[in-house]
Amino acid sequence: MESATPVIKVAALCGSLRKGSYSRGLLRYATEVTKESVKGIEIEYIDISPLPMLNTDLEGADGSFPPIIEAFRQKIREADSVLFASPEYNYSVSAPLKNAIDWASRPPNCWADKAAAIVSAGADFGGGRSHYHLRQIGIYIDLHFINKPEFFLNAFKPPAKFDNDGNLIDPASKERIKEVLLSLYAFTLRLKGKC
Repeated sequence: MESATPVIKVAALCGSLRKGSYSRGLLRYATEVTKESVKGIEIEYIDISPLPMLNTDLEGADGSFPPIIEAFRQKIREADSVLFASPEYNYSVSAPLKNAIDWASRPPNCWADKAAAIVSAGADFGGGRSHYHLRQIGIYIDLHFINKPEFFLNAFKPPAKFDNDGNLIDPASKERIKEVLLSLYAFTLRLKGKC
């Protein structure tokens, strides 16, 4: 008798708030491919745009948070791992993404001991510099990033990687996204002691 494939829940966060962003296109494809050919992964996109800027005055004296923040923190707590689509802004992560990370790191830290992966698309280095700052942040908040494969995509080098709606169309990049997801899946199960 064949054993069932373990299922992991992945929280997907996009550091760009622009609806047509390439970063969001990467997450859309990741979500699609898990429904079609990459089994054992359930991705939930979590919109970080409604989160207020971090302000500890918004926290209650009892350690409570405003409902929108608590709902976001609960989504992170429920996830087994995290997939970040991290655009590169001025050689670093975007302000909305850092803000979301900071809110979920307020005590008790919601990120601790979760596996994580990063994908990015941009000019030149494809957003790769943001990966290294995000990895540094991860050290402090006890996030554990997969080391390989790395995924940063030069979105502007021909041939076209995205269509006019920001959807990923490049076959090679699609395969690389699958590899990232498979690595994240395996690493998540290792951290959870399930393999």
